[in-house]
Amino acid sequence: MRRILVSPKLLAWILPVLMLLGTAGKSHAQLAARETTARPAATGTPSLLLPDLTKRETFTSAMQMMILLTVLSLAPAILLMMTSFTRIIIVLSLLRQAMGTQQLPPNQILIGLALFMTFVVMGPTWNRVNSDALQPYMDGKMDQKAAITKAVVPVRDFMQKQIEYTGNGADVDLFMDFSHQPRAKTWGDVPTLTLIPAFMLSELKSAFLLGFKVYLPFLVIDMVISSVLISMGMMMLPPVLISLPFKLLLFVLVDGWHLITGSLMSSFVT
Repeated sequence: MRRILVSPKLLAWILPVLMLLGTAGKSHAQLAARETTARPAATGTPSLLLPDLTKRETFTSAMQMMILLTVLSLAPAILLMMTSFTRIIIVLSLLRQAMGTQQLPPNQILIGLALFMTFVVMGPTWNRVNSDALQPYMDGKMDQKAAITKAVVPVRDFMQKQIEYTGNGADVDLFMDFSHQPRAKTWGDVPTLTLIPAFMLSELKSAFLLGFKVYLPFLVIDMVISSVLISMGMMMLPPVLISLPFKLLLFVLVDGWHLITGSLMSSFVT
């Protein structure tokens, strides 16, 4: 067997540490035993009392934080389905493809611009939601169910105006038929769960129509450059390399970002 040699100096350090650990463990065990003997025995089965969450004063901050996180997780879906964000981001994406600049501007910049344009377009609607539903509920003048009912009304009005302005009322009838409901004679007869997909379909149609109008001038430049290169016998040279500077020059000269942004925001009825 192999012998393990321990120096006297190492023993002089180890032995006091072991003695201290043993003393601390014994005192901890004695203290726990004293607390156990001093604690009275529990009688009966402990009852679990739940707070009354229907009262505002007993609604804890933890529950409020949980509901806030739930609402924040649903906020992107609400933003995509019930606002002007869908049309704006599709047109801006088609504009980037038409210019042929690959990933310029980056996705973060396009989404940020689309979000702020959405805030501007949806400003009057959100002001109505705040004044009609949110503030009365925060002041205790309205319960939760009534506040939700009041908050849906301005958003429904916005979606109805966009469908009427773009002439896509047939989308509402489409979803009413597939949900096995009679066709609505007034907007009040259209359920919100049917109005939302009809609004999204209408926004997709409007976005691609605007995208085609944006795409057309850049397509003409590509065709002209391709014809010139073919007539010069330079068929091996990619037309994109030549047309990209001309498209950027045209876009800058006509102040394209101002025109696109103004046309997009003016295409909504508020």
